[in-house]
Amino acid sequence: MSTPQLVVHHDKELMAQAAAARLITKIVDAQASRGSASVVLTGGRNGNGLLAALADAPARDAVDWARLDLWWGDERFLPEGDPERNVTQAREALLDAVPLDPKRVHAMPASDGPYGTDVEAAAEAYAEELARAAGPENHGSVPTFDVLMLGVGPDTHVASLFPELPAVRETERTVVGVRGAPKPPPTRVTLTLPAIRAAREVWLLAAGEDKANAAAIALSGAGEIQAPAAGARGRARTLWLLDTAAASQLPRSLYPPASP
Repeated sequence: MSTPQLVVHHDKELMAQAAAARLITKIVDAQASRGSASVVLTGGRNGNGLLAALADAPARDAVDWARLDLWWGDERFLPEGDPERNVTQAREALLDAVPLDPKRVHAMPASDGPYGTDVEAAAEAYAEELARAAGPENHGSVPTFDVLMLGVGPDTHVASLFPELPAVRETERTVVGVRGAPKPPPTRVTLTLPAIRAAREVWLLAAGEDKANAAAIALSGAGEIQAPAAGARGRARTLWLLDTAAASQLPRSLYPPASP
């Protein structure tokens, strides 16, 4: 796995705009080299902030949206259209405004979908969808995502992998159901660390003073069971995108003085 790299921006707005520009470049490059691109989205204020910035970016039309596969790192197991679902928020921030191929928008199942309230069955179905998308060139039973984005919680959780809970300990399955999450809603579907580590690049987004301690813990050599963000690594690159508030507890030696 790759060693984490850090980019620190002045504030969360600049971070979102720069991350959106970076993502556009990655998608365009992937489409130019392989014909299509695959991205895993994250929810939360930073993930949605990035999508909103992408919607406003002048270069957004450089992306061939019909040749983009979108996946999610986790989802709140709530009814379709619930405002708390990550896919609902993503549609409002960006997806409804761009010409995506609906068949390539891979939303996680809702609690009123074909699996009802069986979160384990919903997770297994998403794992099967990932496996169908994986080709012989991929590593295992998930596609090799070009970019997988994760928000970092104040407790160091990423996706719905919370410290010490069973999901973060999973080493075989790619998607699991989560019950009893400490952050509401308690029932969720999430990618596991093995699935996350299949990505070419993993980007961790953290902005605000409430993320400073989490960033410091995750980047200080903590174990992934106690600090799930520490275990989120990409095959080719692991990139922490921070604002100055979130980076305030990090030693300057971790990132270059000229970091934007």
